[in-house]
Amino acid sequence: MVRLADLSDADRDNMLKKVPTLPRFDARPFVRGPALEKRRVAIVSTAGLHIRGDKPFGSGNAAMDYRVIPGYIEASELVMSHMSVNFDRSGFQEDWNVVFPLDRLNELAKEGVIGSVAEYHYSFMGAVSPVTNYEPKANELAAHLLNDKVDAVLLTPV
Repeated sequence: MVRLADLSDADRDNMLKKVPTLPRFDARPFVRGPALEKRRVAIVSTAGLHIRGDKPFGSGNAAMDYRVIPGYIEASELVMSHMSVNFDRSGFQEDWNVVFPLDRLNELAKEGVIGSVAEYHYSFMGAVSPVTNYEPKANELAAHLLNDKVDAVLLTPV
């Protein structure tokens, strides 16, 4: 991920100008749930990931959708089509767990640290502005998580 100090003055100023426009969340909607060793965990990423052969992320409204990633996927089957020119893909190329830590979740489930790993995981392409445009798709995704009996989500914002 690029750092503000690495951007040109114009790009850095443009990014900082957006901070006051970000939504504020006064409520704390988190709820208590089962102990971690009983939770079913899914990954939700904003790395623009999808299965090789799936439709890549586009721009505009096409970028606000998400892709479903099955829990049995291999690293070689996962592609990153994130649109941002400032996005550094080198970490993902070396180890997919940097943005999609499925191997780590499977290890935690095997060790009994978490209850189980969800059958499906999800990825958005995180370069959409304003972020409130994601809300309809986030609500849709929440229904999928409930259907899979997921009670914990590992968010990997990229």
